[in-house]
Amino acid sequence: MRIGRSREDVRELLEIEEADAWFEYLRSTREAPASCYANVERWAWARLNGRLRSIKVRRAELVPVAYGIYSEANAEK
Repeated sequence: MRIGRSREDVRELLEIEEADAWFEYLRSTREAPASCYANVERWAWARLNGRLRSIKVRRAELVPVAYGIYSEANAEK
């Protein structure tokens, strides 16, 4: 029995999280009253960038593992 998720599942979850980050940004800025828009937009943009950076780091962690397995498999042949 395998515990955990496949790389494809993790990639899909990261894509969903990225979409959620963008939708959160849009909701926040659309719902902001005109008098508060500048402050809300700065907050929303900073939060979006933080979430996207986090997703980028987690995506990058998937790639070396995949290449490591691929290169080890070829080295045995």
